[in-house]
Amino acid sequence: MPTQTFELHATTPETHKVRKIVEMLRDGAVMLYPTDSGFALGCCLSKKNAIERVRQIRRLPEHKHLSFLCDSLTNISEFAKVSNHAYKIIRRLIPGPFTFILPATKAVPHYAVDPKRKTTGIRVPESPIAIAILKELDNPLISITAKRDDQEFETVEDLLDALSPLVDIVVTPSEYAFVGESTVIDMTQEEFHLVRRGAGMAEVLEHIPEIAED
Repeated sequence: MPTQTFELHATTPETHKVRKIVEMLRDGAVMLYPTDSGFALGCCLSKKNAIERVRQIRRLPEHKHLSFLCDSLTNISEFAKVSNHAYKIIRRLIPGPFTFILPATKAVPHYAVDPKRKTTGIRVPESPIAIAILKELDNPLISITAKRDDQEFETVEDLLDALSPLVDIVVTPSEYAFVGESTVIDMTQEEFHLVRRGAGMAEVLEHIPEIAED
């Protein structure tokens, strides 16, 4: 099947296009799409074969678990065990470029869970396009940075040229407004830990000034 490309308005995504994208995702399609942090590879969380294709595109080992996007805090509490303290912090930070590492519930498929720690990574993006797709899909989206073998593409055009032939759907925004890779916060213990510095660090330090860091 040839790759289908959809250009969506960056702030008010066209409903009929979103519905077509979601129809394909429900059939197991793999997608290259924009989030607030940048372009990502993704698919429906419930589609194991599609997730395996994402792994192949990124050349990821089997033990490498994948994070996913939810459209709200309600979804997060369905897929992760969230302490009262973590809940308050997450509520202040979302939506935005923040990935939260949390203990996974049984609702998360095993292929999206860290097998050793039984954790998962969840994010609520500040992206009208991603949120529109999530709400129509009514299911989380697997999401991983769009690249290969840690290769950084110099331009968006280079990225699209390289990865478009490998996916079923390419979604492009009418304009680009990327903030950079997400900040990753481990919330599995009482003391939160900063796994990766990324976008939105000022907000993280405002709400978690005592956060531990390597």
